[in-house]
Amino acid sequence: MRFIKIPFIIVWRLWFYLLVIVPILLLFPALLATTTKEKHYKYAYRIARFWAKIILFGMGFIPKISFLQKLEKDKSYMLTANHTSMIDIMMMLYVSKSPFVFIGKKELSKLPVFGFFYKRMCILVDRKSPQSRRDAFVEAQRRLSRGTSICIFPEGGVPDDITMMLDEFKDGAFRLAIEHQIPIVPISFTDNKKRFRYEFFTGSPGILRAVIHPFISTQGLSLTVEHKKRLKAETRAAIASSLEW
Repeated sequence: MRFIKIPFIIVWRLWFYLLVIVPILLLFPALLATTTKEKHYKYAYRIARFWAKIILFGMGFIPKISFLQKLEKDKSYMLTANHTSMIDIMMMLYVSKSPFVFIGKKELSKLPVFGFFYKRMCILVDRKSPQSRRDAFVEAQRRLSRGTSICIFPEGGVPDDITMMLDEFKDGAFRLAIEHQIPIVPISFTDNKKRFRYEFFTGSPGILRAVIHPFISTQGLSLTVEHKKRLKAETRAAIASSLEW
């Protein structure tokens, strides 16, 4: 049975890359115009959400979002989710109607077509470089000070062990949230790993569930080890509570 499925999976996976690249090429003039200046970012974000929907629905995915607390327009948040799949980016864009900025891996900026706009719309970080991490942190602070939300996958990448539910969380998201006294928004992507792992001969169309958990306040917290540790533990527990692998 698996040998029968393999040709279909190959075509389906290749279709994903077409859905990623072709809309970017078609929307190139609009993306170029809206990513030239930061004040136009909200328009670039709308295009990015449209692009994400093309990919999700074009791949046969059906997003189902459960809001245990609603995101409010024009409020800054620290969006945090488990990271298991290439479609985590698209799902995060689908979840939030209000603009946010990703802090993402610098390596993705090297991808053809996608990478050109990725580096214009995201805060890039080379996790192997202390200087790059510091620069990304400073830029995130600047964007937060202007009222823009930030999205960080706190695991710092996709766990190497595919059986692992959640890797250990890094400090960056929690330090930023405490410094700017903005709420943490824990988000669980419960199906992304099953539907579209990084392994090529895996996955299938179907429902993609996301749970937006009650926000975790940072009011009154300081940058002590105890407070950061507690905030990480609360966020991790919230995300883990909806994962069913």
